[in-house]
Amino acid sequence: MNNKLYDKLIFELSRQGRRGYSLPETAFPDAVGSIPENLLRKSEIGLPQVDELTVVRHYTNMSTNNFGVDTGFYPLGSCTMKYNPKINEEMAAAPVIAAMHPDQPARFSQGALAIYHSLASALAEIGGMAEFTLNPYAGAHGELTGLMLARAYHDSRGDKKRTKVIIPDSAHGTNPASAAVAGLKVVPVKSLPDGTVDVEALAPLLDDTVAAMMMTNPNTLGIFERQIPQIAKMVHDAGALLYYDGANLNPMLGIARPGDMGFDIMHINLHKTFSTPHGGGGPGSGPVGVRAGLEHLLPNPRVVKKDDGTYDIVSSPDSMGRVSSTLGNFAVQMRALSYILSLGSDGLMEAGGLATLNANYIKESLRDLYDLPVDTVCKHEFVFDGLKDKSTGVTTLNVAKRLLDYGFHAPTIYFPLLFHESLMIEPTETESLDTIDSFIAVMRDIAHEAAADPEMVKTAPHTTPVRRPDDTEAALHPRLTFDEL
Repeated sequence: MNNKLYDKLIFELSRQGRRGYSLPETAFPDAVGSIPENLLRKSEIGLPQVDELTVVRHYTNMSTNNFGVDTGFYPLGSCTMKYNPKINEEMAAAPVIAAMHPDQPARFSQGALAIYHSLASALAEIGGMAEFTLNPYAGAHGELTGLMLARAYHDSRGDKKRTKVIIPDSAHGTNPASAAVAGLKVVPVKSLPDGTVDVEALAPLLDDTVAAMMMTNPNTLGIFERQIPQIAKMVHDAGALLYYDGANLNPMLGIARPGDMGFDIMHINLHKTFSTPHGGGGPGSGPVGVRAGLEHLLPNPRVVKKDDGTYDIVSSPDSMGRVSSTLGNFAVQMRALSYILSLGSDGLMEAGGLATLNANYIKESLRDLYDLPVDTVCKHEFVFDGLKDKSTGVTTLNVAKRLLDYGFHAPTIYFPLLFHESLMIEPTETESLDTIDSFIAVMRDIAHEAAADPEMVKTAPHTTPVRRPDDTEAALHPRLTFDEL
């Protein structure tokens, strides 16, 4: 057992009789007797017995073991772990925002409805769509909502045989998962070596049973899909809809709009593009936008601006239905709107350009030591296929773990599945040149270590509280409770 106090569990610090509080004697001693017997505990609750100072030190020290955007560089490819400006948090925490009840009548919620409508309108302009709903609770929930919209569109036209969704083999895993949950059959389409869709392979897949095709642009390798106009025409000629996975919208801000490319439906991950909190399972937000002609199908309820300038909450009988209990995660929406208003149109355009610049700068600075399977200009992210020198036996997993010793979070590894040793890096636009140069220097040091002392890298990390857990054992047999025995 480790002797460091801050490495122990709070139960291990427990000592019989210690207290971190002092409560007065109850003024209602007879009240306990009025509690029904079946509601009384039969034994002690089993909480650790520790003093207040120990509790404060324990959890403060434990918090320093957590890695996040506020503590270090987080180049997690495909997930866009960007800094969350504190002004966003201040706006979301304002009493007039945080204390609102979600079921307040519209006449008492005009400010909140104006925020909702303003964000939806801004996203519609950014995405080139006619209207957005902010109701979905997360990006994957947005995907599901978008695919349900596609089904509702075909069903409204009496076209019941469209039960398939075409998805590139390089897509994010949530794409086929969302399609399956929506009751649609997944039809994969092959990608070319650069990760872009193989148009020739797509053609024979398009028939009158296809409801939609899902695409991410730039794709999972950070490469812009140049054949979008042709693909859009092919999909529409087949009577299907084109769906935009907004996971990689970040570099497109102010540069290109999915609606202008021919997409009919899109979702946006507010945490990826508009700097809201990410990770831990939520809270999230996955707004969904549609082109003109599909607005009536958006989920209920909708926020509309009336002719007199006030806002109302309405429901449509033609809607696909409800996807959330209210109007989505309002505090997250407030954060996103704060970010958009803080940057303005010029700032948003600069953000996309800087994300692209930073990614290409890292790629070009490391290409002599890391294997670059797609040698072209990327957008916001790119993928290495492990170290260039394969003779060392050092894998992408080893490199990722060694990064932890240097204080950097690992990039995404072993995704996309197009390459055996994928190492996917996305710096975002919020990192300084100093931070990026430090990351490049560490990546170069690790490559040199792999050549000179491969065991040093293979046995990493060496400085973290937990070193190399058995990932399979942890997944199959997790320890979810503390057992003194």
